[in-house]
Parts: sequence; C-alpha cells; structure tokens
Amino acid sequence: MPLSRIRPKSNNLKPTHSKNNQAQSISEELKEEGFSEQQQEVFRSVNTSRIVIPILIGVGVVLYILLQKIDLEEFKNIPWTGHVFAWMGAAIALVIIRHLAYAWRLRILTEGFFSWRKCIELIFIWEFSSTITPTSIGGSAVAFVALSQEKLSTAKTATIVTYTIVLDALFFVISLPILYLIFGNQMIGPNVERFATSKWGWVMLAIYALILTYGSLFAYGLFRNAKGLKRFFLWIASWRLMKRFEVQARQLGEEIVLASQEIRTKNRQYHLGGLLTTAIAWSSRFMLVGFLLVAFNTQLHMDFPLFALMYARLEAMFLVMLYIPTPGGVGFAELVFTPFNKDFLTDTSTGVTIAVIWRLMTYWSYLLLGVVIVPNWLKNIINERRRQRITTTGRQRDNE
Repeated sequence: MPLSRIRPKSNNLKPTHSKNNQAQSISEELKEEGFSEQQQEVFRSVNTSRIVIPILIGVGVVLYILLQKIDLEEFKNIPWTGHVFAWMGAAIALVIIRHLAYAWRLRILTEGFFSWRKCIELIFIWEFSSTITPTSIGGSAVAFVALSQEKLSTAKTATIVTYTIVLDALFFVISLPILYLIFGNQMIGPNVERFATSKWGWVMLAIYALILTYGSLFAYGLFRNAKGLKRFFLWIASWRLMKRFEVQARQLGEEIVLASQEIRTKNRQYHLGGLLTTAIAWSSRFMLVGFLLVAFNTQLHMDFPLFALMYARLEAMFLVMLYIPTPGGVGFAELVFTPFNKDFLTDTSTGVTIAVIWRLMTYWSYLLLGVVIVPNWLKNIINERRRQRITTTGRQRDNE
C-alpha cells in the first residue's frame, strides 16, 4: 500500500507532496531510509496489497460452500433468538480475551518495556501477518523485525520470539496427549472407532511429532546448549539441498545464543506468566468455537463433559490446520469445520453458518483491521528512522 512521501524541510518533518508523484512504494521508502534487505523483505510481507490473495481465496471458498452446502430451507429454520446472540456475544468476548492474553504475554516477556497500548498494537500486527502468510509460517519473522524496530534490544527480541515458539509448542505437546487419554478417538472426529483407519488421526500424529521435534530443539537451545543447536543448524545448512538457507541458519543460531544468555537471567514468575498467558490465549481460541456450537444447537447442554469433548475436537481440528499452505489457513478451515463437528450440528447449513461466523471473528476481523493499523505503524517506523537520520546528519555537519 503506497505511503505518502515525507521530505524534511530544514530540520522539521512536515510532509511535502510532489505534484507529479505524491506517493512512493514501500520498497523505495524502506531502501531510502537504510533498512536492511531482510527488514525490507519482512515489511513488504505485511504490505496491505498482500490481502488480495487471501480475500480471493476466502471469498471463493465461502461462495462455494454457500452454493454447494447451504440448503435454503435449513437456513431459514436457523433460530436467530436471544440465545444465539448471547452466545455469539460471549464468543466475541473470547476474541478480546485471547488478544489481551497475547498482549499480556508480550508485556510479561518484555518485562514491562512496552505499554499495554503498544502490546495490543503489536499483537494486531503479529496476527495480521499470520492472516496473510501460511499457518505454518505465522508471524514470527514479522514479530522479530517489528520488536527490533521498537527500540527493544536484540537479545530481548530474540528471547521473546524464540520463547513464544517454545511456549506455543509446549501447550500442544502437553494438552493433546491429556485430551486423547480422556476422550480417545472421539477427539479425532465423529464416529472414529479406530485410530489406524482415520486419515485425520495420522495427520494429527505427524504434526504432533513435528511440533514436539522443533519445540524440543528450541527448548534445548534456550535452556541447555545454544551453541550446540547453532552448530546443528549450520550442519543442516551444509547439505547440498539446504545450502541456500545457510545465511538464515547462521542468523537463527546467533539469535538462539543471544536468547539463551538472556533467558537464563529470568525468574520463576517470568516463566509462569508466559505459561499462563499462553494457556489462556490458546484455550480462548478453542472455547470460542465451542460457544458458537452451543449458540446454534439448543440441544447441546452446557455440561462440562460435552463441552470438554468439543474443546478437544476443536484443538484437534486446529492441529490439522497448522500446516495448510494457504494464508491463515483460509479456505481449508471453512471446508473442514462441518465434517469435523457434524455430531455437534443440527444440519449442514448450520455448520456452514457457524464456520463463516467463526472466521469472521477470528480471521477476517484481523485481516481488515490490519489494513488500517499496519500502514500507520509502518509509516511511524519509517518516520522515526528518518528523524534519526536527520539528527545524525545534523550532528555530523555541526562537528565539521
């Protein structure tokens, strides 16, 4: 999205606009202000022009399921009562709670360096980046660059980004086996009698193994042997097929070494706060969908065992969505929702309706809000870099 070109007049920063060219591309702005190639690439990745692809995919899938799956008679029979709107309101409250939990986690991990307002803003940017990148990539790269631009030290930035990866992985590594022990194959999907015959079961197992592997690697690097993990990454990058990732592997290794040195200075309260806020954020994500299921099916009583099963099923569904190549899992999430939860639904049309509402709350809201928040944030970053450049240039001239 083009940003207005801002040229300094003397030592102030009042913007002037050329008649022939009132805006420059983000790439030109970033290059002019001396951002590194990596920083430019990350900032371009959150360019609001990137929303075109997820919008096209999302709208296409929604139109498909509306045309193919919606039965008009079933849709007309959906009772839009006070019960529905009350539970939808509760679901919206969980969207807010989830966002605040992530902001709280960021505030804890930065040890109060950022204000609550800044934490909330940065989580919006983090979530927006996740909506326009595949779910397996998420917003970690953007988070690292974003935090480093907010005058946070490199060591703290590396610690926060790396530790959040470990915390998120730890949540799934611990919760999924517990839920499976309690609910068994019911957790995988409706009418699943044998794990071996369930395609989703094997997908879940593969993704769980992947999360366990990278979570353990990062935890080992952070708390036990950062330099050893760095050497491991460089060894992987020395393979012929992985040579092109050598620079990234070296940088990742250096970041983990910095993060390891930083995190060893933290007390128990720091770690407990990170664990608590991570659990609140993820639990809110899954409970939200459970609330929507209860909203549209009055036969679902709000008893704990049933809701716990819904929660387990939704966590399993999200695990399957983790490595979908579409931005934010758009398209796939809407398609798998009804098959995964059909035993909690009165009919297919209700499932489609809930899926659309769920994605409006948790995906499209961040995508659309990001269009407003991200350009303003990026403009402030560029302006701040420009102020620093002008100040430095002025001092150098004074010294001459």
